Amino acid sequence: MKREQIIGGILGVITGDALGLPVQFLSRQDVQKNPIKEMTGYGTFNTPPGTWSDDSSLTLCLVETLSSQGYDLTAIGQNFVRWFAAGHWTPFGRAFDIGGATWEAMENLSSGVEPLLAGPAGERNNGNGSLMRILPAAIYFAGEEDSELVQKICAISRITHGHPRSQLACCLYALLVKELLNGKSPVAAYAALQQKAATIFPGKALAGELPHFERVLAGTLPVEPEERIKSSGYVVDTLEAAIWCLLNESSFAATLLTAVNLGEDTDTVGAVTGGLAGVYYGLTCIPDVWLKAIIHIDEIKSLCAQFVSSIKRVH
Repeated sequence: MKREQIIGGILGVITGDALGLPVQFLSRQDVQKNPIKEMTGYGTFNTPPGTWSDDSSLTLCLVETLSSQGYDLTAIGQNFVRWFAAGHWTPFGRAFDIGGATWEAMENLSSGVEPLLAGPAGERNNGNGSLMRILPAAIYFAGEEDSELVQKICAISRITHGHPRSQLACCLYALLVKELLNGKSPVAAYAALQQKAATIFPGKALAGELPHFERVLAGTLPVEPEERIKSSGYVVDTLEAAIWCLLNESSFAATLLTAVNLGEDTDTVGAVTGGLAGVYYGLTCIPDVWLKAIIHIDEIKSLCAQFVSSIKRVH
């Protein structure tokens, strides 16, 4: 994997989050009346351009812990609580836009529940709150065997989202990221993901969730029309939207603008899509004017450099 891919992925998450945040919760119809074309501000949360939300905060917390302590679920959970309770890695010193499952998990962690049991595990707890922050783990463990990657991704998902559907979404995303890091095109990486899913998951605990990802795994997703791509906060919808955007556009900027202009959960769809696009297109393909607008960009770049240094097999 290349340094440009790693940093491009992390900054892709943050850029997508910041692009989508001002129009979060607006319908597709409303967003597309005045589509996002550049980094804007205010809107839903009345925040300045370049503001990022919980998607980026938890992503950066995970980057920080992996960089300094490696795979340590307790340390990851503790750093998430620092964000929740003290505004660690936030634009303005406070956490905001916190999802229900994540909030419950933070309260559980704060009261001493162990990380693997902290994330609520009901079927209704399948929002996109673990998928939105999983990219650093997908990158960090990309050099490991697929079975080991899947095991660790599931565990890190469970800190906030314990249902196997959320875990499987994170695993599919991580496997796709691994293929992109290995130099495959989006089309080739997507084909490899389908092949791997057919062999890795049958017979495992996650196998019962595979039917929920039928469109992803059948290979039909790229040809679906936009009106059949949902952009809600449901984890399956978010994963589908991100892959669809990656496969249907041919530049970083176009991929992200397509994602955020789908409406609804725009910051997270933007963040998840941005992670994929950033890994594939690389840091130099992220518009400089967007990066310069990101609040605390210098601190974020410094953390990304530490992350790169902590990962083996970087060239």
